[in-house]
Amino acid sequence: MAEGEAGIDASRRKLVGNERRKLAAGALDRLSTAFLAVGVLGQVLSLKPESTTMRGLAVFGRWLLGAALLHWAGHRILGGLRA
Repeated sequence: MAEGEAGIDASRRKLVGNERRKLAAGALDRLSTAFLAVGVLGQVLSLKPESTTMRGLAVFGRWLLGAALLHWAGHRILGGLRA
């Protein structure tokens, strides 16, 4: 019976680890969406003329790059799920 319990315990640890990975990936994906909302949409909806300068475009690009990197990191975390 100890072998059966050990198998269940190992299976439970694997499931818990997978769920934690999914939660972390989801959090990173939500953070990347927030980056898009704040950085990209904030620049697009800005009515200030300085938002169209090179500095404004650089800020836009950095927010977009940050969002893409966070989204990519979430995908990398999901790649570690165990079957």
